Amino acid sequence: MLVPKLVTTLKTYNKTLFFSDVSSGIIVGIVALPLAIAFGIASGVSPNNGLITAVIAGFIISALGGSRVQIGGPTGAFIVIVYGIVQKYGMDGLMIATIMAGVMLVLMGFMKLGTLIKFIPLPIITGFTSGIALIIFTTQIKDLLGLKIAELPSEFLAKIPVYTSSISSFNIDTIIVSVISLCIIIFLGRFIKKIPSTFIALILGTLIVYFFGLNVETISSRFGELSSSIPAPRIPVITFDTIYNLAGPAFTIAILGAIESLLSAVVADGMIGGRHRSNMELIANGAANIITPFFGGIPATGAIARTVTNIRNGGKTPVAGMIHAVVLLLIMLFFGQYAGMIPLCVLASILVVVAYNMSEWREFKAQLKMPKSDVIVLLTTFFLTVIFDLTIAIEVGMVLSAMLFMKRMAEVTNVGVINREFDESGEADDTGVNSIQGKNIPKGVIIYEINGPFFFGAASKFKEAIRIVGKTTKVLILRLRNVPAIDSTGIATLEDFCYDCKKNSTVLILSGIHAQPMFASERAGLLEKIGDDNIRGNIDDALNRAREILGLPREEVTAEKESSVEKQG
Repeated sequence: MLVPKLVTTLKTYNKTLFFSDVSSGIIVGIVALPLAIAFGIASGVSPNNGLITAVIAGFIISALGGSRVQIGGPTGAFIVIVYGIVQKYGMDGLMIATIMAGVMLVLMGFMKLGTLIKFIPLPIITGFTSGIALIIFTTQIKDLLGLKIAELPSEFLAKIPVYTSSISSFNIDTIIVSVISLCIIIFLGRFIKKIPSTFIALILGTLIVYFFGLNVETISSRFGELSSSIPAPRIPVITFDTIYNLAGPAFTIAILGAIESLLSAVVADGMIGGRHRSNMELIANGAANIITPFFGGIPATGAIARTVTNIRNGGKTPVAGMIHAVVLLLIMLFFGQYAGMIPLCVLASILVVVAYNMSEWREFKAQLKMPKSDVIVLLTTFFLTVIFDLTIAIEVGMVLSAMLFMKRMAEVTNVGVINREFDESGEADDTGVNSIQGKNIPKGVIIYEINGPFFFGAASKFKEAIRIVGKTTKVLILRLRNVPAIDSTGIATLEDFCYDCKKNSTVLILSGIHAQPMFASERAGLLEKIGDDNIRGNIDDALNRAREILGLPREEVTAEKESSVEKQG
């Protein structure tokens, strides 16, 4: 259903909901202020870029989104990828990559791919989010300790020697303010629920630096005064080479935005007992990322922390998210000059806490006890994110997960030969492939059974199993009752097998084939090659067809046997 939640909720909107949304929107706007500025700085752009993103993207995501309470804006997940794009391609490159990502998100929404995001394995999500958290933490050490570093390298490993050689240049005033800020955020937040602890740390940290005249770097001392207006839209210079080079980073932004937004929406659903519209959420995020860059914004998505804050403070409809964006705009217009007084070490303290919460170290630790294949995906994604590049990490993680999944599916698919009598009771059938006893297999008949999906990963198993079939076999029954699905490789393998059977004068009979394999085989022309008479619904019919081919009398199926026959397939 591609209808924004705003449209749905306005049908029953009233004064009570409005005042609740206004109250929550103001608080969320205050919470979003330091985060928007901090994410902008950490991403390698200016504080203004972060604020503009929170205002424009935050409004669009709430207005068009598929969640009642989702709050959008810049998030920590984008810091690593945005920083890398800015360093390599500049702001124009970031604009183009963000717009491309927005287009991808819109297309994903219209193609109704929102539900497919849930198929991204948890080890990949945990791996790259933990990796991003570690990178965010390492980027904040400079401002947290007040180190005198002219230019901090973007690579994780390159930062280590720089920090080691510069550790003696720490600023004691900066460390004091950082410690006070961390204590306020961590401990005061446990007791005061109505006023965000990050905002309290922001105000107190700024006042301490101002009134005590501490030697601490602030936003204005590094970036100048914050703008008090939204800039005019600007169109970047777009070339084919730029689009080609930024396709990978843009895809990463789109995937990150989709994952973060839909995870946040799922968390919100659990808290309010609602149900979001995933495809509409993707479209809203796409629209935000298409429009915002023209005004200097950076990538945006649904933010879990701000969404939870919205819910806890009484936000009921998307109006709360739209009000949060208006509040941020008013702060920009009337209090932008004062925001320049915010110490960078306070923002660094906020981001350190964000990184800690984002690290999910308990989940990371728990997944280390999971199957080895999942641990391999987790650690590979984590280390690739930290040491190399987030785009590479996600791509390799997805490919590795897919390969391991296919390996698992191939392992659970087996091919067995049945060369003894059957049992009529369906119970024994459930315990093993050769345990069905009670009916004689005519001489010259061999029965094979495939258990599990018959796809390219299992094709080699089938070829190996049937290699022992003798040329003198007159009839071969292939039992497919436990094959829920088949792919083109499986069909091609059966076609080759059918050809070999005909070459050896062996009649191939299929027994108990399910709907998907039946339709796929029919479309491919396989059933026509085998012959309609040799497609049987259960094993008794298949055996009687074999007796007919061999010139033997049929065996009648009594009423008492019918239920057993259905189970045997």
